[in-house]
Amino acid sequence: MGNLFGKKKRTRVTEQDKAVLQLKQQRDKLRQYQKRINLQLEKERTVAKQLLKDGKKEKALLLLKKKKYQEQLLDKTENQISNLERMVQDLEFAQIEMKVLEGLKVGNECLKKMHEMMSIEEVERIMDETQDAIDYQRQIDEMLAGSLTQEDEDDILAELEAITEADVELPDVPSEELPEVPAAKEQTPERERSQKKPERELLAA
Repeated sequence: MGNLFGKKKRTRVTEQDKAVLQLKQQRDKLRQYQKRINLQLEKERTVAKQLLKDGKKEKALLLLKKKKYQEQLLDKTENQISNLERMVQDLEFAQIEMKVLEGLKVGNECLKKMHEMMSIEEVERIMDETQDAIDYQRQIDEMLAGSLTQEDEDDILAELEAITEADVELPDVPSEELPEVPAAKEQTPERERSQKKPERELLAA
């Protein structure tokens, strides 16, 4: 039956994508390390308190020195995480800029092809022809407006009305009188006798 949902579009993974992924993975590992150290510091702080209660001051002091060193490592880790996040943002923004530049490149190529199809000289020629046609029509309008009188205008309107009425032609009313329909003639006596004769013959039979 084939794939009902069609083929999935494959996304091309670039070197920049791989670099961003690796930076994010390193950042996540540093955060996990940071979380583990914080838990360990809390535990060592509790142990140092207990050592002081037990009178083991030297061991407590040694543990606090170790804790201080780990806190310094945490500060360095935080700086590294900040640097990684900044680098990730820079790479992602650079990818966006590349896509914008690619879009601009395609747009410029399209504009270039359109400009090649219609040069500046061709546009100027079309604009000049259009302006000439407008000027010519304006001259005709001015000539007609200046040469026609009011009487001419009335004649033109009357002619227009006559043409409009001529488009709808009605049949003429007949002037002659309609012929009369002849009345039915009465039957003659001879015709009546011929009709009655067969009746008498039938009675005699």
